Amino acid sequence: MQCFGQGNSLRSTVRADATPHARRRAGAGARSEDAAARYLEAQGLTIITRNFSTRRGEIDIIASDGATLVFVEVRMRSSSAFGGAAASITAAKRARMVAAAGAFLSRLGREPACRFDAILFDGAEGARLTWERNILDV
Repeated sequence: MQCFGQGNSLRSTVRADATPHARRRAGAGARSEDAAARYLEAQGLTIITRNFSTRRGEIDIIASDGATLVFVEVRMRSSSAFGGAAASITAAKRARMVAAAGAFLSRLGREPACRFDAILFDGAEGARLTWERNILDV
């Protein structure tokens, strides 16, 4: 699968005036992204950048799997009450991922084979990790 569109813009830290709940969520999200990056590296992928952000969207992890560029969304849900981590990747989020991937690829100046994956953490403290490959067909 070919994709369309190097820079790195790390997500800023939690705002100083953030609520305690927002601080906990940001910390849990960062820990999930760290765990996802470690997991992908253990599976043989090479992390290129993390938290690549543009005005149109963000990619949590960009990695290479051999010659394939992999755009990874990391999601964590402690409850499956609303469908769990996979269900939280909405059509709008998918569109933002594609837009951010396009921006990243445009900076490369070439169009490598690529895919969109998700690392999903479901359950209390992200108890269960699932790696879903090819979550989008672009």
